[in-house]
Amino acid sequence: MPEQPLSGTDGAAASRRNLLKMLGAGGAVLGSSGLLAACGGQQEQGGGEGVGNFPSTPQFEFVFVNHVTTNEFFTPTRYGAEDACAILGCKYQWTGSETSEAAEMVNAMNAAISRGVDGIAVSLVDTKAFNGPTEQALAKGIPVVAYNADVDNARLGYIGQDLYTSGYEMGKRIVDLVGEGKVALFIATPGQLNIQPRIDGAVDAIKESGAPIDAKEIATGAEVPEELRRIESWYLGNKDVKGMFAVDAGSTQGVGQVMDKYGLHDKGVRGGGYDLLPKTLELIQKGSLDFTIDQEPYQQGFLPVLYLWMYHLSGGLLVPPETNTGLVFITRETVGPFLRTESRYEGSTGEQKYIKG
Repeated sequence: MPEQPLSGTDGAAASRRNLLKMLGAGGAVLGSSGLLAACGGQQEQGGGEGVGNFPSTPQFEFVFVNHVTTNEFFTPTRYGAEDACAILGCKYQWTGSETSEAAEMVNAMNAAISRGVDGIAVSLVDTKAFNGPTEQALAKGIPVVAYNADVDNARLGYIGQDLYTSGYEMGKRIVDLVGEGKVALFIATPGQLNIQPRIDGAVDAIKESGAPIDAKEIATGAEVPEELRRIESWYLGNKDVKGMFAVDAGSTQGVGQVMDKYGLHDKGVRGGGYDLLPKTLELIQKGSLDFTIDQEPYQQGFLPVLYLWMYHLSGGLLVPPETNTGLVFITRETVGPFLRTESRYEGSTGEQKYIKG
């Protein structure tokens, strides 16, 4: 799979992207807790001996099937999976699609099932594509959990944000910030279940408020450079806009860059979106964006490994629970700690360190 070029990001973002590029090419990056799994490769950890007060177990192998395998949003997700494997003596593989192609993800999932892996975590970005593979895996005794995106199929549990609720809360904030007028809602890949529920929630909240807001939904695409180009192009044709918001990380960064380039916040335009890409955080601190929403991607890697491991340890008695990884609005008043602290938990560094609060 070819690496997508990075455009419009700062050095910190580029370094994270380059890390994923090396991993995607099959290279290994040595960290303080072991080898980070390559895209299509595996994270190797010692197995056999029990951890903590638990009995010894086999070296379980879990597979993460992702829809945008090289997207820097998932850097902390992979660190989370790596750290959980280091603790529990298991290993994981990171695979799927670079460009949100459900067929590629299904192929990766079927390959994992054929190999007889010990568990699968999959981003369920399509309403039907993963139903058959999920049922097939479960029939073979392979537990399946969803992370980051969910659909009501046979999977055992979901680890991620309550997507519709987060979008609804964003919609309420849009009403408070804008009040009236034309508002753009940018979405990378309409229909995909990791982001479509957010825009649905935002639209519902705006409609239910009764505010005279004309919300326009605009698709931006799965690649960061294209997202930026489409957002800027839309703005240049809609300079009467009162608010620009997005429901995915790349589009949010793009909104911030366009807002900053044209000084839109000083002109009364309001903007915001999702996730903690370094450039997004800088633009919030600068005052070009009003907010971004954190969903804690680290936990979306750590917890699936923990839950799948516990499922096997208990002989299936401990079923992976539904876990909401949160909804936190980051604003100019609260962004400081995220910018001051390089954190493995937010993906801004691979270094292991204790961060004293």
